[in-house]
Amino acid sequence: MQTFNFTVFYVQDIAASVAFYARLLGRPPVDASPAFAMFAFDNKAMLGLWSDEYVIPSATAGKGGSELAFVVADTSAVDQAHANWLDEGFTIGLAPIDREFAYSAVVLDPDGHRIRVMKPNG
Repeated sequence: MQTFNFTVFYVQDIAASVAFYARLLGRPPVDASPAFAMFAFDNKAMLGLWSDEYVIPSATAGKGGSELAFVVADTSAVDQAHANWLDEGFTIGLAPIDREFAYSAVVLDPDGHRIRVMKPNG
């Protein structure tokens, strides 16, 4: 099996999505055009944002049906991420909560995709 390292979200407004992720991630995209933008992470993983008007074949899934999850070292990192999101005025999907699988919080991007920060239990 090959190493998984690339995720693509289909987005309605590429400019709005690029602005959101640049603020959220604290870095600009490594590549950007009117149809596509790519963000790189330190572990070589990539996040692509593809304008849904350019996707071939057309995407049939509803908007906001995807989630990115970031594992952090402790619950205070989850709380800090949530506080940063509030300071930025981002749309909160879930305030920090302890569930059976993890302590986590969720922010929503302009298309409703979820970005979860979590400290797994156990």
